[in-house]
Amino acid sequence: MRLGNSSVLKYVLFLVIAMVTYSCIVTELARTPKGTGVSRSIGSVSNGKLENGRRFPFRGENYRYFSRISYAFFNRAWVHSKVLDISLEAYEEMKGSKPNQDFLLMECSHKNGGKMWPHRTHQNGTSIDFGTPLLKNNKPYYLHHHFGIWHYGMSFDQNGVSTLNSNVSIDFDTMGAHILALEKSARKRGMYIKKVIFKIDLKDDFFKSENGKKVKMKGIYFAQALPKTIDNLHDEHYHIDFGFL
Repeated sequence: MRLGNSSVLKYVLFLVIAMVTYSCIVTELARTPKGTGVSRSIGSVSNGKLENGRRFPFRGENYRYFSRISYAFFNRAWVHSKVLDISLEAYEEMKGSKPNQDFLLMECSHKNGGKMWPHRTHQNGTSIDFGTPLLKNNKPYYLHHHFGIWHYGMSFDQNGVSTLNSNVSIDFDTMGAHILALEKSARKRGMYIKKVIFKIDLKDDFFKSENGKKVKMKGIYFAQALPKTIDNLHDEHYHIDFGFL
């Protein structure tokens, strides 16, 4: 069966309306965490599963999840209940130290954990990717918050400057403030930051920032070496694995 131009246009229009409507529903309904029961992280981040996890709200006052597709269709916004509490409290603390900053939350785990392509980890609800805060002409920059899953394709040079726009660069100090808040909140709940994965060439610039120096003094572990492909994928976000004390 062959469709005329008018029929094709109607189908396209229908799909656009359906997608917009669905996006509105997702955004409206996902204001509170989802999930009940005592959370259990079983196994490791690279070979594990999650029981009774919690799904992040799609957005909060100073953060949002990066992709409706990842959130609703792929169901990748689940974590252990303690990790949820840690993350939300850290965002709450950022309202005081970085009151004009909006943060980007990225992929976490599936509802029941397990393998989550293309990630090698994220399997037991204790891993989160956080979008790297950015500056444009030394002011907070948020256009990338609307890139969706394409956010993972962003690229920065060894100085943290965007390869597409030299006026855009990584805000290392705000990143450091966020990591400090996460560690503080984690310790209150019997957890800690077990590992941070961030592009190797960018670590020196991060540790030169005011809050980066504080992160280094606390001894929070950053991956020391990474395969080239993995390394190149960890500039526009920093991956954090939480551990239990």
